[in-house]
Amino acid sequence: MTTEEFQNKHGIIGNSKRTKDLVDIIQQVATSDISILITGESGVGKEVFAKAIHEASNRSKNRLVNVNCGAIPEGLLESELFGHEKGSFTGATDVRKGYFEIADKGTLFLDEIGEMSLTTQVKLLRVLETNEFMRLGSERVTSVDVRIIAATNKSLQQEVEKKNFRNDLYFRLKAVTLTIPPLRERTEDILPLANYFITSYSERNNLPEFEFSEDVPDLLLSYHWPGNIRELKNTIESLLALNKTGKITAESFDMLLSPPVTFEENRNLPVHLDKPSDALDREMIYRALIEIKKDVTELKDIAKLNFNNITNNGVHVDEIVPITELEKRAIKHALEYTKWNKKLTAQLLKISERTLYRKLKEYEIS
Repeated sequence: MTTEEFQNKHGIIGNSKRTKDLVDIIQQVATSDISILITGESGVGKEVFAKAIHEASNRSKNRLVNVNCGAIPEGLLESELFGHEKGSFTGATDVRKGYFEIADKGTLFLDEIGEMSLTTQVKLLRVLETNEFMRLGSERVTSVDVRIIAATNKSLQQEVEKKNFRNDLYFRLKAVTLTIPPLRERTEDILPLANYFITSYSERNNLPEFEFSEDVPDLLLSYHWPGNIRELKNTIESLLALNKTGKITAESFDMLLSPPVTFEENRNLPVHLDKPSDALDREMIYRALIEIKKDVTELKDIAKLNFNNITNNGVHVDEIVPITELEKRAIKHALEYTKWNKKLTAQLLKISERTLYRKLKEYEIS
């Protein structure tokens, strides 16, 4: 099966080399029973890759059981994983199977495993090594055959160093590690994902096809997507749900996307501190005004130089920079300043995004 066929079969959307490299690894390890650790920022699609691994494995006819370790209170997680006997604790009114028994002969996906307590980690390690465990309140050993796929948005190596995660469990889980890059590092995947979410939402809600202006792809590609694929999906679905005209433009995203708060280290700019968003906005604008003032000063110096070089008969000795060239330079400087975030660039230049896109096309800035 080719990489493209595998992606289409298992719903892995993306054209970037990094996505295709991950798919190649999955195809190599899926049919084994080796444990797999999937790492990456929140929202990058770790569960999609876990599902693809299970569906491509020899266990695909049995269950894939998803467990969010961070969403279950610490005192209940052990019972959820291993089950309990009647009367084993207050509220245990009957016998209950845990997720390990439910996933027997299948796959258990432990998401946010970095949130698991040290006590539960000890029991998880025992199951991984012996394939045996005991329900809470039971003296009988239960044997299971389960493949483990774990996922985390934390650095487990750092958690090990902080004594928050067991070193032996970490090495047991990371037999194969898949690191899913954030969306901003695989921009080739953005438009295919956006098109997929648009088509899926429209089909589910019996909506006609939407018309998109030419500036939308540039906006999607230039935005930093801190929430990754989850943010892209929610943004697209919110946009379509709120749209009443059938026409989508870059300006339609204004209320749904947030500007970045970090820039190059060599700039005297704000960094993300424990401040309210309005304070960060004010500080960012203040810093931007300082930079703009510097630019204005430089332009004044250039103007003075050109004026002083005018001879008595009105002929310039040095070249006078046309207004259009100054405008082009200002736009390029603002784009570099904002790391090509066109929404923020338009705000700093005090023009609309539509005007900015027109100027980019007029001056052939890309």
